[in-house]
Amino acid sequence: WPKVRNLSQSREGDTGTSVRRLHFDLSPCRHNDLPWQLRSKFNNQLNNVDLNTLNSTHTNIPKIKAGRLAAQFWAAYVPCDTQNKDAVRQTLEQIDVIHRMCEKYPEDFMFATSSRDIMEAFTQNKMASLIGVEGGHSMDSSLATLRTLYQLGVRYMTLTHSCNTPWVDNWLVDTGSDPSENNGLSDFGFQVIKEMNRLGMMVDLAHVSERVMKQVLNVSEAPVIFSHSSAYGVCPHKRNVPDDILKLVKEKEGVVMVNFYNDYVTCSDKANLSQVADHFDHIKKVAGASIIGFGGDYDGVERVPEGLENVSKYPALVAELLRRNWTNEEVQMALGKNLLRVFEKVEQVRTHRNDVLIPYERVKNTCRTSYGYDVPSSGGDLLALSHLLLVLCALLSLL
Repeated sequence: WPKVRNLSQSREGDTGTSVRRLHFDLSPCRHNDLPWQLRSKFNNQLNNVDLNTLNSTHTNIPKIKAGRLAAQFWAAYVPCDTQNKDAVRQTLEQIDVIHRMCEKYPEDFMFATSSRDIMEAFTQNKMASLIGVEGGHSMDSSLATLRTLYQLGVRYMTLTHSCNTPWVDNWLVDTGSDPSENNGLSDFGFQVIKEMNRLGMMVDLAHVSERVMKQVLNVSEAPVIFSHSSAYGVCPHKRNVPDDILKLVKEKEGVVMVNFYNDYVTCSDKANLSQVADHFDHIKKVAGASIIGFGGDYDGVERVPEGLENVSKYPALVAELLRRNWTNEEVQMALGKNLLRVFEKVEQVRTHRNDVLIPYERVKNTCRTSYGYDVPSSGGDLLALSHLLLVLCALLSLL
């Protein structure tokens, strides 16, 4: 694994302050929304953009190299207002653009679907490019769709975004902004967790309500992740993870990947690198260094901390952690070892396939047909009525 090396000690000026001269290779496995920027800015037309020269985003190839990134989860995100409409189609298009991005820049990106692929990409000096779907509405309440997403390379799914689905409640329920529709997870929601375990797909609890966090941590056979959430004990925002949940994540051997969005770092619109490091320190104090990761959320948020303006700035955060007396091993764990361990354990969990349907009344709307459900269609009702009329006519003719 990439090593963080403290090569020497020196003195600066007359202050007597000890300064570490640091040389290190980095490998943060984290959450990045560049694919959505490609959608919103270029409608996924990759021929109209060059990731070597793109400067209007937090992420491009030169910044990736400067940040020494060896692995990254690209978010296949589509907004909540696609739910019950074209969420699946738009999600497939985001998955497609990630694949095409890897094909267009083969010298820099290697598409990856396993923990082994991550290590293989590292040996080739390429960045492992993985896919995470950000929002359970992307599977449209269908386990078959979930399985198809896995076949296309999706290796984690965030159960919700900032909206409820027909089977799981989101974090806004805890603020009172959204009503609870499922008491956390519905019965079908528990089946989703089982199927993700069976597939070897990581369950991501960023964006879910606190009740859902506890339910999933109780029932999942595999470790879980928070792909981009920070510490509630530092910033009491409902998108962050409370201390009691951090301890449950520790018991589950999962990982919490710290979010860099200012609003989740300081509960205000301004933040700096040191305040991000405070979240790392807090999580380490509450539950240990073994559950910490780098979440980022670059290109998915408007405000990022001073000193962490884009993905090239990761070395500065590593240096800050070392300045705070984090050991080389602890930093390596946060950079990627923890997530890699979770990924490997998730891959080891296999159960029998669940062919379960969500109850039709939970998803019934004017855009959805009822094929496969034991629900009579309007056409069937008319046909039955016509048969009844024929019988009545026949009876009348006999009178």
